Amino acid sequence: MHDVRTVRAPSMPRLAAASLAGTAIEFYDFFVYGTAAALVLGPLFFPTFSPLAGTLAAFATFGVGFVARPLGSVLFGHIGDRRGRRPVLVASLLLTGGATVAVGCVPAYGSIGAAAPLLLLVLRFLQGLGLGGEWGGAVLLTAEHAPAGRRGLWSSFPQIGPAVGFLLANGVMLVLSATLTEAQFASWGWRVPFWAAGVLAVAGLWLRSSLAESPSFLELDDHARVPLVEVVRDHWRLVLLTAGGLAIGYAIFYAVTTWSLAYGTERLGVSRTVMLACIMAAVVVKGSLTPVTALLGDRYGRRPLCLAGCAAAAVWMFPMVALLSTGEPLLMFLGFLGAMLAFITMFAVIAAYLPELYEPRVRCTGAAVGYNLGGVLGGALTPIVATALAERGGRVPWGVGAYLTAIALLSLGCFALLPETRPVPVAVTAEPALE
Repeated sequence: MHDVRTVRAPSMPRLAAASLAGTAIEFYDFFVYGTAAALVLGPLFFPTFSPLAGTLAAFATFGVGFVARPLGSVLFGHIGDRRGRRPVLVASLLLTGGATVAVGCVPAYGSIGAAAPLLLLVLRFLQGLGLGGEWGGAVLLTAEHAPAGRRGLWSSFPQIGPAVGFLLANGVMLVLSATLTEAQFASWGWRVPFWAAGVLAVAGLWLRSSLAESPSFLELDDHARVPLVEVVRDHWRLVLLTAGGLAIGYAIFYAVTTWSLAYGTERLGVSRTVMLACIMAAVVVKGSLTPVTALLGDRYGRRPLCLAGCAAAAVWMFPMVALLSTGEPLLMFLGFLGAMLAFITMFAVIAAYLPELYEPRVRCTGAAVGYNLGGVLGGALTPIVATALAERGGRVPWGVGAYLTAIALLSLGCFALLPETRPVPVAVTAEPALE
């Protein structure tokens, strides 16, 4: 058994800040690829394709990252359940950061031919592998240190990381897009955000070097020999329900941040700068409201907020695509904002909800696999399916709205079958004061 007496409980604000920063860096790596796929990778790496086929091919390499994420959650989940949550944070950051820098160094198709998209595919797979381990380690380290009555609040900070990473990635792209010519951006400008990932990875490693191991892990007497086997054998239904429940969150996020960016610039003729600004403004609001929504989860429960978010998404998807199709910045922003509010109603509490659904001995594997399978269902296919549906539609891509609404209803049904996990309110008064 591990000696828990030697472990000093960390300051929750410090731990939450370190988890947020690390998650932001890893999601920066992941999102910068999605933005590049929407804006420039098609012509550079698939020049023999038509514009539509090139975009679809670029989104296909984007989707490979999601396919790799469940594999990463299995690999790093095994480490997290056997060796601790902390080593996962270091290894996943190194893998994702290294792969991202390498993407920025891959020559275009015109220089090395078919090897270019192949290298892109491999590196995107490695990105997804690393990110698949990141979420489980960062969330569990925070959630398992947090007081039970405020677990939703503290564990929501890693959930702000994706918003920060997205804003950072797209902010860099926005500045480059606004200051460089089209030729300069296509030649070398798009590579700069990928190279910057190396600096961010070093910063993330420094931030995480002093984090203490999770007390729940240190208190375990008996670790699972093969965590995945136990998860599949004893918790398969839970994994499938959480994956199905989370699918709409991923679908919303990538419909807004990836598909709509390509659709707005290519089909509607809206400038790249305007589209990025509208999307980023909605993501700012989403990130800002994350801890507020998480507090509601601590008070009223995780499951009610997840159900409310799914219901809101089902109602809003048709209005969102209608507002997007106007090409008017304010209306597009309002469409994106409504979608992001539905998204964060669910995802603000997920970082507390998923760990509470699993026993500590398999928690890192179970929670991460369910979370990342949801990414495959909702995130990997959405840009590809939405692009194809929009191509066959008219001015307003109603098919995209129908597709997203169907996923929202699926997720609603999955969450309806899951139990509530919020600790009883008396646990709040029993907790010691925070540092």
